[in-house]
Amino acid sequence: MSNPEVAMFGHAAYVVPDMEKSLWFWRDVVGLIETERTDEAVYLRGFQEFEHHSLVLMRGKPGEEAYLHHAAFKARRPEDVEAFAARLRGLGVNVENVPAGTEAGQGAAIRFFVPTSGHPIEIYYDMDRPLSPKEIRSALKSQTARKGLGISPRRIDHINLWCGGFPPDETIAWMSDNLGFKVREYIELPEFQLGAWMSVTPLVHDAAFMFDANSKGARHHHIAYWLEEPTEILNALEHFAEHGIKVDLGPGKHGISQAFYTYLRDPASGIRLEIFAGGYLIFDPAWEPVKWEAHEIERGLFWYGDSLDPTAEPDHPFMPTIGVRAGG
Repeated sequence: MSNPEVAMFGHAAYVVPDMEKSLWFWRDVVGLIETERTDEAVYLRGFQEFEHHSLVLMRGKPGEEAYLHHAAFKARRPEDVEAFAARLRGLGVNVENVPAGTEAGQGAAIRFFVPTSGHPIEIYYDMDRPLSPKEIRSALKSQTARKGLGISPRRIDHINLWCGGFPPDETIAWMSDNLGFKVREYIELPEFQLGAWMSVTPLVHDAAFMFDANSKGARHHHIAYWLEEPTEILNALEHFAEHGIKVDLGPGKHGISQAFYTYLRDPASGIRLEIFAGGYLIFDPAWEPVKWEAHEIERGLFWYGDSLDPTAEPDHPFMPTIGVRAGG
């Protein structure tokens, strides 16, 4: 039997304290399409996405802080879900079976916490592919809806997770050794790696893991949705300004990934969104990870548009905004 493989980053699920206010941001302002809602959750996706959802908003308790419930990755084959479960249990990882239908539109899955960092991961394969409502359905058969809602995100791109209080080296190695993620670019300090951008697809990163000196626990920095052109991000800034939403960072360009970016937050939950355009793809099987050294950090993170503040406090716009709740 072949080794199980992860095929792509599928979705992220967050517990939010005010569902309707968060839904206003993600659906009405950002423009994600609502595919289904239950008493406990709302499911959304981008206009070029066929899977049932790429974002889940889960109903939390009023006044509580939002948190990442899980980041979900799709397996390459149906049998890989159970194969990963067996592999992880063999490593001593506590793996939870998630029955089909627990998450709307999704088949059976597994969930676990990365043992080196505490980040919650889900692996699934089966996912419904519903049609969009007729009034927004596209005649273009390679996408599910017409462009034109909010800023029109095309698809989910990546998630950025911070390993609080300890270097991320072990987590980077664990994701590589056990889930097959490849390091595409990384920042090397004399003592440890500051972070790595890792993928299982041709993207520069499906997930990034970073060092967070200001926290002792696993943290969430941002989720990213992809727009095709930098000009779309500039137009998005006009759209956000019209809705009274200020950006955290950007517009600018990352040296790492070469992508044009802007960061902002859901004002109801604090979840940070990066809107992300351009970048490059990796098809070369002999690709060697790109190394950035300590004196190159600012150029790697902010090629232009922003500056790195080495004295940043925990509430600085570049720092993580929400946490992870073990067993959430």
